[in-house]
Amino acid sequence: MFRLTLLPLLLAATPALAGPNAAVIDAGARDSGLRYPVARRLDLVEDHFGLKVADPYRWLENDLRGDPAVRDWVAQENALTRRYIDGLPGRDALKARMQALLSHGRYTVPRKAGGRYFYGYNKGLQNQTPLYVRDGLTGAQRLLLDPNDWAKDGASALAEWAPSPDGRYLAYAMQEAGSDWRTLRVLDVASGGTLNERVEWVKFSQIAWDGRGEGFFYSRYAPPADGETFRSANEGQQLFYHRIGVDQTQDQLVYATPDRPKLSHQAQVTSDGRWLIINSFEGIDPRREVHVAALDGGPVEPRLLVKGPTHDWRLIGSRGATLYFITNKAAARSRLVTLDATRPRRGAREVVAERAEMLAGGSLVGNRLILAYVSEAETIAELVELDGRKVADVPLPGMGTAAGFGGRDGDPETFFSFSGFVTPSTIYRFDTATMQSSLFAQPELPFNPDDFGIEQRLYPSKDGTPIPITIIRKKALADRAVAAPTILYGYGGFNISLTPGYSATRLAWLEQGGVYAVANLRGGGEFGKAWHEAGRGANKQNVFDDFIAAGEWLKSNGYTPQDGLAIEGRSNGGLLVGAVVNQRPDLFAAALPAVGVMDMLRFDRFTAGRYWVDDYGSPSRAKDFPLLYGYSPYHNILGGQDYPAILVTTADTDDRVVPAHSFKYAAALQAAAVGDRPRLLRVDNRAGHGAGKPIDKLIDEYADSYAFLAHFTGLTIRRKPE
Repeated sequence: MFRLTLLPLLLAATPALAGPNAAVIDAGARDSGLRYPVARRLDLVEDHFGLKVADPYRWLENDLRGDPAVRDWVAQENALTRRYIDGLPGRDALKARMQALLSHGRYTVPRKAGGRYFYGYNKGLQNQTPLYVRDGLTGAQRLLLDPNDWAKDGASALAEWAPSPDGRYLAYAMQEAGSDWRTLRVLDVASGGTLNERVEWVKFSQIAWDGRGEGFFYSRYAPPADGETFRSANEGQQLFYHRIGVDQTQDQLVYATPDRPKLSHQAQVTSDGRWLIINSFEGIDPRREVHVAALDGGPVEPRLLVKGPTHDWRLIGSRGATLYFITNKAAARSRLVTLDATRPRRGAREVVAERAEMLAGGSLVGNRLILAYVSEAETIAELVELDGRKVADVPLPGMGTAAGFGGRDGDPETFFSFSGFVTPSTIYRFDTATMQSSLFAQPELPFNPDDFGIEQRLYPSKDGTPIPITIIRKKALADRAVAAPTILYGYGGFNISLTPGYSATRLAWLEQGGVYAVANLRGGGEFGKAWHEAGRGANKQNVFDDFIAAGEWLKSNGYTPQDGLAIEGRSNGGLLVGAVVNQRPDLFAAALPAVGVMDMLRFDRFTAGRYWVDDYGSPSRAKDFPLLYGYSPYHNILGGQDYPAILVTTADTDDRVVPAHSFKYAAALQAAAVGDRPRLLRVDNRAGHGAGKPIDKLIDEYADSYAFLAHFTGLTIRRKPE
């Protein structure tokens, strides 16, 4: 399955010396009665390539589950934030409207196996989405798994799942409190009973069944040391095979690289069950080494297919020994090629050449290929023959994002979801032989999408580069050319494209008369390799410049008042928000850095952080250190300037971007002389980076966050929006 989308710097000051150590004051005297919890300051200074760097809040890196001092400080921060936000007007109204907007039923894209159809269905406000099955397309819907029964607080989630090829079994992953760790279980589909299988310490893994449905391949790590479950760096991943009915201790090690412990390995099995494909990679960058093994009942013996990791290689289907891959080798915007599983040294044969648009994804369904091309955050899906000849465009409902299109050779049936900025996900069935689409499931909308307009514009960045931006607002605002409080959202990294998609929490902001803008910054994947390269490593400042220019453009073009601009970003986008607030605090009224990477000198020491060196560079390399140090949010908080209101959000079980980033950043903000507006920290309990978060926690987070932004941008929240 794949996703279709329609849609060198050092600051003038010496930031690390003038950052955490700058102008410490009694914050309570400056922030309208706010008295921040005391964060103990360590006299800790380290030498980095001849530069002395202070890290006074290093102790906040400790896991709060094992360190009472960290736990108490977080509890005090949460109590302060709760008191403040509970006093803001409109918070309860936003929460109620978000609940109403999420109350409709929602389906996930069905997967077909052995004549059975598996899919998720949430009735509306269920914390987690249950899994259902139908025997045949028109069969009765039957509940298979309800993760809402797994934990009283709804924080245990159903993560990855995959039915066996014959539909007899379902392997599924259990996620606890938002952690990236998984426990795999197996269910007998006919009876609905869970088997005794239990596979532990799985992380960043696919579930890849063999062709006979006797077992599956998965990726795991060695158990972490005591107290390091949510902090230790992830290295030494191994690929195993688990046979149904066998204890995990007897699982077969299929592939590992102990001489290269930073390599990760993921398994994929062709739809006919003949071939195992092993993708190995070192970081987030799309560069892979590929091995292939025949699944013929004998020993699984991987052979090198593509030496690497140097380029991207994504298997999208197979026929016999012919493997179809999307690759960016000799094609910055990618192309479609085939490789011979039986003759690895034969090399690639081109099927569809590179073209001006980015080839973003594909799959082989029936006897044809579906390919997705992205240009300026809009995508078309094309149906092509196996020899590359175009048949037709795949009919899509309009501008939005389509995801799914899973299938297998010989079966023309596939399913996809389609959503837009103001349209929730609708599920369609598509036949690649007849090219006909039909509706599978459509939600009932508690609002009118026609009330909102979507504008796509280009604006110049600091160096003149045109940057796409999408503005969503009520048509009435556009008709009257009224400036309104605006949230500007960005990401800008890791080759990830920001594409149209529905958000009920965002819609609650729009209904109140707010504007929401999404900037497609450099560092993303919207325009291929060159666009990504222009916003990574030594070019990272381009991302910040793009975002700052977006804010200036929104003001100068009448979308938002001079004092009405807020910014929002998550993960790498949280880093973005933290960096631009330091560089241009005067531009923004409020900021929402969520689960952000805030300490650029130590990010690679925890959990998945080592993967990000591809995009950021390494703080242990002399050439990279000045760049990272120059924009690290934690190290560049400069006293003497008025900062926007800031609400830092994270979660206690985030083992993707560990909460220490947000803890240290918030402590440094609260100790600095940066004006009168609040700098608060909100920490979710039993939650992680985002995936698996219960609906009630999600609603509470965004009601808090958008009430905070509304208060400081001047957006009036009404119980019944006009």
